Amino acid sequence: MTGVQTCALPIYEKIEFMPHGMPDLPFVDSNDFKQELGFEGRKIILTFGLLNRDKGVEIMIKALPRIVKEDPTILYVVLGITHPEIKKQDGEEYRLSLQRLVKDLDLKANVIFHNRFVNNLELHKFLCAADFYVTPYLAKQRLTSGTLAFALGAGKAIISTPYWCAEELLAEDRGKLVPFGEHEAIAHAMIELLQDPASCYAMRKRAYDYCRSMTWLRVGAKYWNLFSDSRLPLHVQVVTPVPDEEGKISVGELPEVQLDHLERLTDNTGIFQHTRFIVPDRYHGYCTDDNARALEAIVRYYNQYQDKGALRLLNIYLSFVCHAQRADGSFNNFMSFDRNFLVPQAPDDAFGRSIRGLGTTVAYPPNPSYLPFVKNCFERAVPHIPSQSLRGKSYAIIGLADYLKQFPGASDMKRYMVLAADSLLDAYERNTTAEWKWFEDIITYDNGAQPQALFVAYRILGDQKYLDIAKESCNFLLSIIFDGDHFSFIGNDGWHTQSKPKPKFDQQPIDVASTVFMLRAAYEATEDTEYLTLMRKAFDWFLGENDLHIPVYNFTTSGCGDGLTSIGINPNQGGESTLCFLLALLCIAEIYSARKKHRKSSSSEEVAE
Repeated sequence: MTGVQTCALPIYEKIEFMPHGMPDLPFVDSNDFKQELGFEGRKIILTFGLLNRDKGVEIMIKALPRIVKEDPTILYVVLGITHPEIKKQDGEEYRLSLQRLVKDLDLKANVIFHNRFVNNLELHKFLCAADFYVTPYLAKQRLTSGTLAFALGAGKAIISTPYWCAEELLAEDRGKLVPFGEHEAIAHAMIELLQDPASCYAMRKRAYDYCRSMTWLRVGAKYWNLFSDSRLPLHVQVVTPVPDEEGKISVGELPEVQLDHLERLTDNTGIFQHTRFIVPDRYHGYCTDDNARALEAIVRYYNQYQDKGALRLLNIYLSFVCHAQRADGSFNNFMSFDRNFLVPQAPDDAFGRSIRGLGTTVAYPPNPSYLPFVKNCFERAVPHIPSQSLRGKSYAIIGLADYLKQFPGASDMKRYMVLAADSLLDAYERNTTAEWKWFEDIITYDNGAQPQALFVAYRILGDQKYLDIAKESCNFLLSIIFDGDHFSFIGNDGWHTQSKPKPKFDQQPIDVASTVFMLRAAYEATEDTEYLTLMRKAFDWFLGENDLHIPVYNFTTSGCGDGLTSIGINPNQGGESTLCFLLALLCIAEIYSARKKHRKSSSSEEVAE
């Protein structure tokens, strides 16, 4: 070919090896840096970088119980935000699963998640304060690891799985290599280092000395020499680097409340009942049951977060429920897509749900101007409470309790509550036996509503018999749905009777939300914090703590699958399922917020004294 000048260099002379590069940090005693970070008196294990599943952080966490038994001062610090692409697809699903694992292994005193992006100065402080560094990555095909290079250059004692980069950098006893996915091997290697400080120090020194030619100053000089070589006609353009911005993300253990899918399911009429995946299914139209549930959720959301954008949804759901009310105060339920209520309608839960949704709105109106007409709708409905099913009466008790938060002197509402609560007790006495402590001879769906209603009635009315039956029925239900490790709710494939074992599938989100609310009510009535622990375990069913160990909540769509089946998640994310997730999440957020305010108030009172 003419006009083309080829290089006559042999192939091996065309390749120049360049180290990864690392900051030039001093070889220090980590204790000198711990006080500034609040780690004084602890031995620090560090992992840093963008968080994603192939980092294998769960393997390190599983190794900790043995390590902590050897040295209780151990503190594992996971430093870094979730990888932006991972968060875009899956939200904080992975981080939350790690936090649940920490809780399950009783390691909350030994693990810290710093969910933020740190600048270079902060990172150097964490590296200098660390005693050990771990990279328990899951894949061998990793050509480089900047975090490993940084830790090696700081002279840390390193334990790593044998991915390609680690095999090279940690050769000649500059670190310890352990098999992929084996937490016992990590524990063994860490304990060896803890028990032999002299060998650990020697390994650190070998690593530090090896890296002196790999600092950024030295690597920069190598690049400069390469670019200045007369054999390479390179034109180097100088680019001014853009400084990194420090990221800030919530470190809460709960998923963020997202209304994306709720918005998707809602048009100007109301929320659709069903979907095909996340697409609203217009054929089945709307129902008052779901719109009342949506009203309760959005009122709770607005009360907690004061997001004015939610008021549009609140007005839609409130309008639907009020429009569904008949002249006699009862409620229609099913509405077709062309906005016509379907008649005749079979008995359903729409009445009780409407009372509950309207009651929440009375308790927490976004504006006092809402109160007159919401109060009117509520008061027109309550005369129908005595004729409702047990479940409808349970919902009504909860709605009445909310009404009484706004109007505590309403004696007529208390009388309706007594009638409904006594009806629950009568049913319980008729059906309970030594082995069967329940209100009916069958346990079906939304089962926590009845014990919840009696806990609530006890708090309003103060009658001990309501508390006794509430606790007895609550504990009986827990004995069926909680196996000591995770919740396994009653499937709707035949329900559960004394003569028929509990069906395992299909488990429904409505039972999860019902259990969360029941356990919150149990805690508020008894102040027994064990109920709070179980409340979180019940909620974690949505996040993968279930029989199939897979999340039912979809972090990408912010919708919730319609159920847990024997072959996986029902991918349809309908109104009821998504609202049950939101209600359970808001319920927990409320109780956490209330406890936090109570602790602050108690601390302030102690200071004042």
